Amino acid sequence: MLHSLIRLTAPALGAAFLLSACQDAPGGATPETPTDMDATHSQAPDLLARALTLTPPVAEQRPVTIEQLGRTRVDEYAWMRDDDWQQVMRDPSVLRADIRTHLEAENAYYNQVMAPTEALHQRLYAEMRGRIKEDDSSPPERDGPWFYYTRYREGGQYPVYARRAAGEDGAMTGEEQILLDGDAEAEGIEYYQLGAVEHSPDHRWLAYAVDTAGSEFYQLRIRDLETGQDIATLTEESYGSMEWANDSQTLYWVWRDENNRPRRVYRQAIESTDRELVYEESDPGFFLGVGKTDGNSWIVLQASDHTTTEMRLFDANDPGAEALLVSARESGVEYSLTEAGGRLYVLTNQDGAVDFKIMSAPLDDPRRENWRDFIDHRPGVLVTSLIGFENWLVRLERANALPRLVVRQLASATEYEIAFDEEAYALGAWGGYEYAVDRLRFSYESPSTPTEIFDFDMASRERTLIKRQEIPSGHDAGDYVVRRLIAPARDGEMIPVTLLYREGTPLDGSAPVLLYGYGSYGITIPAGFSTSRLSLVDRGMIYAIAHIRGGMAKGYQWYLDGKLDRKHNTFNDFVDAGRMLVAEGFTSEGRLVAHGGSAGGLLVGAAINQDPSLFAGAIAAVPFVDVLNTMSDPSLPLTPPEWPEWGNPIEDEAAYDYILSYSPYDQVSAQAYPHVLATAGLTDPRVTYWEPAKWIARLREMRTDEGLTLMRTNMGAGHGGASGRFDALRERAEEYAFALMSAGLADAEAAEAAAAAE
Repeated sequence: MLHSLIRLTAPALGAAFLLSACQDAPGGATPETPTDMDATHSQAPDLLARALTLTPPVAEQRPVTIEQLGRTRVDEYAWMRDDDWQQVMRDPSVLRADIRTHLEAENAYYNQVMAPTEALHQRLYAEMRGRIKEDDSSPPERDGPWFYYTRYREGGQYPVYARRAAGEDGAMTGEEQILLDGDAEAEGIEYYQLGAVEHSPDHRWLAYAVDTAGSEFYQLRIRDLETGQDIATLTEESYGSMEWANDSQTLYWVWRDENNRPRRVYRQAIESTDRELVYEESDPGFFLGVGKTDGNSWIVLQASDHTTTEMRLFDANDPGAEALLVSARESGVEYSLTEAGGRLYVLTNQDGAVDFKIMSAPLDDPRRENWRDFIDHRPGVLVTSLIGFENWLVRLERANALPRLVVRQLASATEYEIAFDEEAYALGAWGGYEYAVDRLRFSYESPSTPTEIFDFDMASRERTLIKRQEIPSGHDAGDYVVRRLIAPARDGEMIPVTLLYREGTPLDGSAPVLLYGYGSYGITIPAGFSTSRLSLVDRGMIYAIAHIRGGMAKGYQWYLDGKLDRKHNTFNDFVDAGRMLVAEGFTSEGRLVAHGGSAGGLLVGAAINQDPSLFAGAIAAVPFVDVLNTMSDPSLPLTPPEWPEWGNPIEDEAAYDYILSYSPYDQVSAQAYPHVLATAGLTDPRVTYWEPAKWIARLREMRTDEGLTLMRTNMGAGHGGASGRFDALRERAEEYAFALMSAGLADAEAAEAAAAAE
């Protein structure tokens, strides 16, 4: 594992930044007729009844005929894509006038529909904020003479990066030195997002990346920590990641091209305007990243798509080092490097190791020909990451949809597992800045248990709780029930489903369910703790996470079985998980709300096309719903990198036909749908704003019932929505207000909250 990937969050790769015994109602059953669904809407509660009297915007149709691979399709809303979209990402004010008018009309309609829930929205927001310790801080991490940490101040939206000296007794001492004050830096700026923040090895300098538009073009700035002043802006076109060489004067950083793709890696002295190009990627399908091995021996330059890796190493002690190619890219072969005990350990899937094996190589010459097997491949046990120390190698594994930590002492070759008891939980682990230590830091949480952070002595096996997530408004884990269920899929596979509900929630089919899923890129939604979702659970909803194919909950094969020409498994699993919850009496048909974002928004769109009668509502956040058009446009930032995930419909007829068969925009049909809310970010480079805009326009035009079809566009943000922590909570509270309204749980409380606010 690379240093930078352990101790900070870098910009994520990927698109778009969590059946039963009732055999007469399979997940793929024919949806009920429009007449049945119309009857459901006609019995809508007051908030919905009022909303259905309002007139939505009608998007103009300007049909464009697209000829591709001998096939023809018509896109009546293609005009919503601004031809100058690259500039819009950098400067939203240049958006074409007719597109802006339409998006603003959609926002106005959304505001009109949701206006009666405003008091409920504020109540939800207040609850969510009340569960956050506003003046919270991270546990300090020691790096030689300093302890580094981040904290938030009361009422602050953005983090404060700070440090304090390490005393002779090993404890923090002296006054705090603020390195970077996010609140002060963001003053007067609508959008402010930090990428990597890295202090130099000699502790004199701070390199940090900041995005002020949501487009993910980061300015890369250097701050003198002795004066507190910025001395340079190396670029305004950074990818947001960087790494220091050991001389504390040289920085490796990644440059984005005009299509928002990371294409080059530069090496630059921080007080020089000259930059040295050390690598340029010619394949638009590959992403670039930089990091450093755990023992600080090598700078690592990684080029990768979703299934293939190629790494080059630079001697971290030589600011003019030449690149060492570790192993040339081989389609379908992935690998990563971890320094431990004077060697490099290679986590790889080569030689058919589907769930990955571990190999070992000399630290000074880790080229492919020097790799040797270390821990064999174990089918069904996915090794997700490694952490290296001078005397220890730690691996994070997943088996049977649950994570585990395994600690290995390198000298004795003995190892043991750190055990946990709950039915469903999530783990994280990191090594910190220091290498020659016996301390591992890890986090534990479950849907009912707030995050706990432990320092673990790998030699004595003693764990010390150093931080427990505080819930200022109060929280008793005993008030909640966590369940791990298994849903039989229609093809015989078994889908893990995690449930959270409040003790006493009726399990007689009357409770509504929010069903969340993702299911792409191998990303696994953990069974973790969320303060926000308690606002749903406390109101009688059951919160469910479907660990569907396309993620890696049950190993790497689980991912392979949910991509390319097996992508339908992802959508079928989600629907089948919902159908299981109905068959087992947790809820009833038409009482579920589907929720997913980005590629999870694709999941939501495909699920409601397949089985609309299952759902009362659907929330698709920045949804990747125009799959065929996007995968056919190689100019878009993520299209070439995404072909290994979805297929290339420009060249491959089978890929074209398969993508067409599930693309939510293309598969909207004349049928009844649940109430739908889609969100978008105008400067989003991952899922461009026009995808949800087009989808909502077509959905509204095609649906045969009178259900709600809403869209909310953040006109000053990108893929992640609002940048401040409280502003982001407001957006989540709006989504949850819509979920409660769709499920019929909002009326009485909205009226009560409105009366209380008067």
